[in-house]
Amino acid sequence: MSENLPPTIDPVAAARWHQAAPVQSPWLHEEVGRRMEDRLQWIRRTPQRWCDWQPVRGGLQAHDAVAQRYAQATCYVVETAPRMQAAAQARWSKPWWSPDRWAGAKTVVGQPPAGSVDLLWANMLLHTQSRPEDMLLQWHQALAVDGFVMFSCLGPDTVKEMRDLYQQLGWPAAGHNLTDMHDWGDMLVHAGFAEPVMDMETITLTFASPERLLQELRELGCNLHPQRFAGLRGRGWLAQLHAALGQHLRVEHSEGQLALTFELVYGHAFKPAPRVALEGESTVSLDQMRSMLKQGREQGLR
Repeated sequence: MSENLPPTIDPVAAARWHQAAPVQSPWLHEEVGRRMEDRLQWIRRTPQRWCDWQPVRGGLQAHDAVAQRYAQATCYVVETAPRMQAAAQARWSKPWWSPDRWAGAKTVVGQPPAGSVDLLWANMLLHTQSRPEDMLLQWHQALAVDGFVMFSCLGPDTVKEMRDLYQQLGWPAAGHNLTDMHDWGDMLVHAGFAEPVMDMETITLTFASPERLLQELRELGCNLHPQRFAGLRGRGWLAQLHAALGQHLRVEHSEGQLALTFELVYGHAFKPAPRVALEGESTVSLDQMRSMLKQGREQGLR
């Protein structure tokens, strides 16, 4: 991916947010997860093992919906920040003597073995990553051949009203630039995925006051732009922001509600069988050999 394309994310700020983000699933994450889970009805394959990548922030209700759909499948829960790991352990880890540990499908808090899962689920995560290509490669590694990834994230038109307002006021960027769905498709292919399907929709949320609007944004994330305002803002600036939001974001005939647009991007792609270019002398990994042999046996049985 070109260095000139979004995301324009400060990696230090992104790492700090990853460690300090609220241990909760924002309402918008749950709503997007609900919509993404509904799309699973069009997937014919039933996963035997699946992985939810960072569900504590991604949406616990959405996780439960996927777990209920694939009630017999083993689930791996991946969290990499200590606070999120503790929350995941508290929610899913069972003591050895608990009957729940031995009944029904199993939930494992930890990284899945390479090439082991049939579904990689990641809700509202990628737009916070300074190097999303690295995360796509991790997902590709975790998936079995013919497994698929389903993810969602914010798109470039998110909070465009606030971006325009900051520009009008001559302030630094209101937030980091977000990646277009077509660029996500290119990155999926570059990471080794096949048949990427990208889709987007917009949601307009309304708020009763500037304070409520800003509270929602703080729960969703923070400004990770490298050229964001570097110092601390004062009360005077905050009062100016409240006044500007009330003036520029107010929707007519809506009892004074303030409106913000969120662009939602959905992605879906498969992990194909590895292709090895044969030369005079070629090196094939053991995992690639097993995958090719398995594929050959399956084709011979058709």
